[in-house]
Amino acid sequence: MDFTHSAAAFFLLALLFSTAKAIDPCAAQSDGSDLSVIPIYGKCSPFVPPKQDSWVDTVITMASKDPERLKYLSTLAAQKTTAVPIAPGQQVLHTANYVVRVKLGTPGQQMFMVLDTSNDAAWVPCSGCAGCSSTTFSPNASTTLGSLDCSGAQCSQVRGFSCPATGSSTCLFNQSYGGDSSLSATLVQDAITLAADVIPGFTFGCINAVSGGSIPPQGLLGLGRGPISLLSQAGPIYSGVFSYCLPSFKNYYFSGSLKLGPAGQPKSIRTTPLLRNPHRPSLYYVNLTGVSVGRVRVPIPPEQLIFDPNTGAGTIIDSGTVITRFVQPVYLAIRDEFRKQVNGPFSSLGAFDTCFAATNEAEAPAVTLHFSGLSLVLPMENSLIHSSSGSLACLSMAAAPNNVNSVLNVIANLQQQNLRIMFDTINSRLGIARELCN
Repeated sequence: MDFTHSAAAFFLLALLFSTAKAIDPCAAQSDGSDLSVIPIYGKCSPFVPPKQDSWVDTVITMASKDPERLKYLSTLAAQKTTAVPIAPGQQVLHTANYVVRVKLGTPGQQMFMVLDTSNDAAWVPCSGCAGCSSTTFSPNASTTLGSLDCSGAQCSQVRGFSCPATGSSTCLFNQSYGGDSSLSATLVQDAITLAADVIPGFTFGCINAVSGGSIPPQGLLGLGRGPISLLSQAGPIYSGVFSYCLPSFKNYYFSGSLKLGPAGQPKSIRTTPLLRNPHRPSLYYVNLTGVSVGRVRVPIPPEQLIFDPNTGAGTIIDSGTVITRFVQPVYLAIRDEFRKQVNGPFSSLGAFDTCFAATNEAEAPAVTLHFSGLSLVLPMENSLIHSSSGSLACLSMAAAPNNVNSVLNVIANLQQQNLRIMFDTINSRLGIARELCN
């Protein structure tokens, strides 16, 4: 090869390399208020998936932890001062599904925090944490860290705070999470950087010790409705509005997005009212009025869907549950109608009890969720999941755990994938629009 051809080849390789760098899907954002929403075991996530045969097996494993998540959601209540025992232990990730890249402190320390719409407080593992992962936030390395004592209003806003009856001391809190885990933390303040936005004096928990397998290794970013959530602390910066588009778990190389604030939200979007439960103020309740399978409106007694603040009954939108769960009578009615319209026989696969030969998939009816003001027809990829061999297709929903607190219907993240879900807390509305999130 002569010099001209060699130079041309070298230039082409350099161009390809620079282009690849320019479109690196894992590169941190440099402008705007959009954050990448990364599947916990995606290419851009630092977390290693459990050893499974396929992404389907990973989803089945994650979905097996949903009952613990639902039990946890059912126990959420307005502020209580309670102590949660902490026993340091080795941590294994169980329930986190999507993470966002943020920076805490000055200079910023990068953390991949779990996105959770049903929690208010943010918390991260700090240096010296017992039972935490090796990646921690170092308070001593930040020049803008501030402490909070029990006299601060923020202390009483965090669930499980602990303060003496008299005098002043550092604000400590204990919380349970995910149904089988707990943490002990100190409330602090520091700058948080979200894409191009810097929020000074952001209040969050600095974790001292964890117990159990569900505490996210690099922390949690609470997007709930309470006074200490990110939305409330950001105030006019985001005007109480955010949206996300969750990518499919099977798209290893892609990320979705979290849009903070009213700018850039869809101009045309169907909405349904957000309902507020004073006894469970963090949760995003919506009014689910019915479910259709194909052209059949499933006969569901209204009292099994009705919103009841006193009991906590109703339907919520949640980013931390994997597959949509209905209270048992509602799920059985949906499942039975689905089975009527598809040729069996039916078998089970993990949490899914309505699996059938994939060759019959063309017969599978669409599932439509009816809310006040809008109806959402789920795409097949949101209502069916396939076995790793591809021979089975399964209805990707299940019954809520059968315990005394199972009064919640939860619209989970598998059914939200490739949709733009917008939360407008000021106008109390939830919007849904089609969008390819990858």
